[in-house]
Amino acid sequence: MDLYNTLTRKKDKFIPIEEGKVSMYTCGPTVYNYAHIGNLRTYIFEDVLQKTLEFTGYDVKRVMNITDVGHLQSDADESEDKMALGASREHKTVWEIAKFYEDAFFHDCAELNIKRPTIVCRATEHISDMI
Repeated sequence: MDLYNTLTRKKDKFIPIEEGKVSMYTCGPTVYNYAHIGNLRTYIFEDVLQKTLEFTGYDVKRVMNITDVGHLQSDADESEDKMALGASREHKTVWEIAKFYEDAFFHDCAELNIKRPTIVCRATEHISDMI
């Protein structure tokens, strides 16, 4: 299988690190609002890649992160946190917002027949790892 390498702008033969196995880390949503079709396009691609690898015989382990805290509106350090804004907008806690929209995200994925990742990691569960 050949995959397009955006760094080199060329097609490269896919060679797994470990024979017959593929590990994928994919970004997930920031769960402060509903995902829209533009967001979901990313997850459709990840799903198609995983299913293609599995179809060709690879054992695939896919890990997806869920950003459930600390995502600023812009790259500027002084912008507002999307999770806090969502909580304020809906008069709920950040935890309630995160749980509600994570559930909505995975419901939408199921409706689109997107396979659930092997492992789902929430940012709040891995802050020390990220630091």
